[in-house]
Amino acid sequence: MFRPADIGGMHVPNRLVMSPMTRNRSTPEGVPTALNAEYYAQRASIGLIVSEATQPSADGQGYPLTPGIHTDAQVDGWRHVTDAVHRAGGRIFVQLMHAGRVAHPSNTPHGRQPLAPSAIRPEAEMPTAEGHQPISEPRALTTDEVAATVQDFRKAAAAAIRAGADGVEIRGGYGFLVQQFLATGANRRTDRYGGSVENRIRFAVEVAAAIADEIGADRTAIRITPGIPHNGTFEDDVEQVYPALVRALAPLGLAYLELVQAGDDEPLLRKIRRAWPGTLVVNRAGADLTTRVADLDNGLADLVTIARLALANPDLVERLLDTAPLNEPDPATFYGGDALGYTDYPVRKGH
Repeated sequence: MFRPADIGGMHVPNRLVMSPMTRNRSTPEGVPTALNAEYYAQRASIGLIVSEATQPSADGQGYPLTPGIHTDAQVDGWRHVTDAVHRAGGRIFVQLMHAGRVAHPSNTPHGRQPLAPSAIRPEAEMPTAEGHQPISEPRALTTDEVAATVQDFRKAAAAAIRAGADGVEIRGGYGFLVQQFLATGANRRTDRYGGSVENRIRFAVEVAAAIADEIGADRTAIRITPGIPHNGTFEDDVEQVYPALVRALAPLGLAYLELVQAGDDEPLLRKIRRAWPGTLVVNRAGADLTTRVADLDNGLADLVTIARLALANPDLVERLLDTAPLNEPDPATFYGGDALGYTDYPVRKGH
């Protein structure tokens, strides 16, 4: 866990990756704040920080008070975050996430209907300023709009690099737009982006290729969540889709692939490990640290993720090195609010 590693062209001091965790503490305009900069800089000793999900366009916003990376003000806000992380000796990728159908018009700056591969509404509610509301029925993107959305990701990646990020991670799972294209339960298209496995993986591959072309493959990563039915995105051919997706992504030479492993589908995990020629980050959702470290020891993972441990312990690396007690996270303060449960978790005296 404490051996250095290389991610793309970047050297990291340990094999821990801080997972993206939505905290809903940006401005209503999607601009990161000084509080956000403090939060990330506190955790700079982690090998790589991956930021909270960040919308690449106004259409990509799903939740309230989440950051964007498509306006000048947002880029300036992220510059303060990346500068603070770098001054503290850390490294940070900005995660790009288009929410797709998991959205509500009242959460977007233009009040627009959610956009998705197909006009299929997930059976879920969305937090808004007026309280939880049913997610609106989305409008299906036209073929030309799909191509334009790929370019939105490209532009957002370039903006992240201008803002000082070390790279970007594409959120390819948890029921948001990229996974919506992969999933038969959300994608009923009849054009080149729907139907066959080859067509349904096309959007994900085009987004990754466009970003790699724009900022370099060594600064581009993607996260996938095979078979996780988050936000009502059900998949019935996981064993066909994800090996095909990994094979299509492999020639791009990305900085890493992050695989979120939920449940006990070890055969798929090992199949993807064999198929992926580059750096693999394994995220065992809900597993204890011992299990995650075992993945490093047996070569299944090159790096492993941490989430709530990083949230509650700004000095997590130092605590683990000293086998010191860990703070417990407070779920009541995860989303929204101020410094409480965000930047006020204690560090050990003398550190």
